[in-house]
Amino acid sequence: MKRAQAVLRLKRGRERARTHPWIFKSEVADVSDVEPGAAVTVIDSAGTFVGRGHFNPRPALCCRILTWTDEPLDPAFYERRVAEAVALRSRGAGGAPALARLVWSEADGLPGLIVDRYGPALVVQCLTLGMARARPLVVAALTRVLGPLPVFKKDEDALGRLEGFEPAHGWAGPAGPATVEVEEDGVRFTVTLGAGHKTGLYLDQRENRLRVGALARGREVLDAFAYAGGFACHALRGGAQRAVLIESSPEALAAARQNLELNRMAERAEIVAANVFDELRRLERAGARFGVIVLDPPPFARSRTQLEAAVRGYKEINLRAMRLLERGGWLLTFSCSHHVSQARFEEICRDAAADAGTRLRVSAPLSQASDHPVVLTIPETRYLKGLLLEAV
Repeated sequence: MKRAQAVLRLKRGRERARTHPWIFKSEVADVSDVEPGAAVTVIDSAGTFVGRGHFNPRPALCCRILTWTDEPLDPAFYERRVAEAVALRSRGAGGAPALARLVWSEADGLPGLIVDRYGPALVVQCLTLGMARARPLVVAALTRVLGPLPVFKKDEDALGRLEGFEPAHGWAGPAGPATVEVEEDGVRFTVTLGAGHKTGLYLDQRENRLRVGALARGREVLDAFAYAGGFACHALRGGAQRAVLIESSPEALAAARQNLELNRMAERAEIVAANVFDELRRLERAGARFGVIVLDPPPFARSRTQLEAAVRGYKEINLRAMRLLERGGWLLTFSCSHHVSQARFEEICRDAAADAGTRLRVSAPLSQASDHPVVLTIPETRYLKGLLLEAV
């Protein structure tokens, strides 16, 4: 009973918690005895109720608010939140989508939880100690909302160490299939549950992969940082003459080959096992030109200390890609580094274009797919930023 009534009091003037779910240790005046990962009631300096969330004294980000209503974090709460998240993805679809991010952490009022659906199976990732402890409630809620789909637990080791819990990796309950085949707007992908980052298919790029398919007809396409070949497969389905995939990871290369063969596209694709920076320079020296280029690198800046190095990296790959782009061609360039803002990313691309001596028209800003919703007062929910640029 004592722990259920645990209270965290904010310092005077720390009112951000009324609209943003993150509370840092520097914002806390005091907190009563509470077991790490358990629920805590957040109040302001005057004792007024603010919200209720998970508390963990270990990281600097010590509390994440799940609700601004005075309600228990019980099974009914998790079922309601999961149902709301699924309903959001089901608008106009006639039911829950078979390939989508169903729960996106803070954006769905469940900070620390990610749920992805890959056809007949779900992948659940817990990012916090509190959500790892609540996982049985989450799994039960998913079953009640979606039916008895198999659930694979796939936590990240680094976050487990930071939060102080043992990352889970395996089935929650009865085992499901080791691999599943999913279809994304006419393109098929093999997904190996539990293997690779994001199981081999980044759901956040779904809408941008469709863009590439629409732009690629009759063109030579370069898919840099190709991972499992998602952009290249959509480009080839859209009528690209040829696609060149650059990737350094042996596991990703194997997945890309498998996906190309699954879609009977391998004969129009060239897979290059190389460092992207080196290969872009080599292609430039060789005088290569492409009608569509995709730059979708991993995050170059995982912390603020890496920001300047990341800026140099983004500028380098964009400069090289711009020099490889034929007139009238399209460049889709991205950053998923949280510490690189949209404005900074545009500045990087502008500097790269100036140094490359190219003129590019901004056709559209690019972002994550709509099943990764963005909350205005939680800027961290928008992490993927990009530009669609046309060479003129």
